Amino acid sequence: MQAYPSHPIVTKICFIAEEIIKAGTPVIAMDTLIAPLDKIEVHSFLAPHNEVMGAAMTQVLIDAIGGKGIVTMTQGSLGHIGAQGRANGFWKIVKKYPRVKVVDTTPGDWDVTKVAHLWETLLTKFPKIDAAYFHNDDMALAAYEVMKTHNRTNIKIGGCDAMPPALKAVMDGRMLATVRNPSCLIHGSAIIAGVAAVVSGEKTAMGRGMIPKHVVTDGPVVTKTNALAWSGCKSISWSDIGVVTVGCFSSRRI
Repeated sequence: MQAYPSHPIVTKICFIAEEIIKAGTPVIAMDTLIAPLDKIEVHSFLAPHNEVMGAAMTQVLIDAIGGKGIVTMTQGSLGHIGAQGRANGFWKIVKKYPRVKVVDTTPGDWDVTKVAHLWETLLTKFPKIDAAYFHNDDMALAAYEVMKTHNRTNIKIGGCDAMPPALKAVMDGRMLATVRNPSCLIHGSAIIAGVAAVVSGEKTAMGRGMIPKHVVTDGPVVTKTNALAWSGCKSISWSDIGVVTVGCFSSRRI
């Protein structure tokens, strides 16, 4: 089951989105859904399959440690549906391996400073950690710096999003792998759907139109063997923009 964030800001955003929809303007939701699709009439919702991303990355980590060992998962914000999906994918794989022991699942809340402090504690508490899964690359790279300070760079690191700094880290061996969050595909497709909705009056599939109500985007696991090929794909780090958006795109009528 997915939990949706309960926060005054989210409530306000939902209200604004509903007012825009009532006025006849199509709204495209991207990446993070602020309410269930049966509760808010967005035109379309585009997002990665976070559970598949989490499962794919976890499988690579488990394979790398031979199906046994001590593992951690540093989560994103627990109220974020993306983080929930990635955690579900992690557990879906881990439960298949009785010789894998998960010793920590503390959320890092996408905060690199918090993650650095967390990993100072984890490396002191656990003299052996074989693999670590992080819900995004920024947190993975922040933890790596702490591992390097403690001479613990033997820990296998897996991230999510496949942002340029992580691709470089995969290529030079600091990270084992990451998994692509196709943000360009999500945002580009949202613009196409919005233009089609406004210019040609295109309806969603539920309204017997061509635009799907829910579009699942996907991306591959990126390892050392294919990281160079993906390094030409530009992505944006949360730390680059300094804010987190709810990912709503409104198609304004001209």
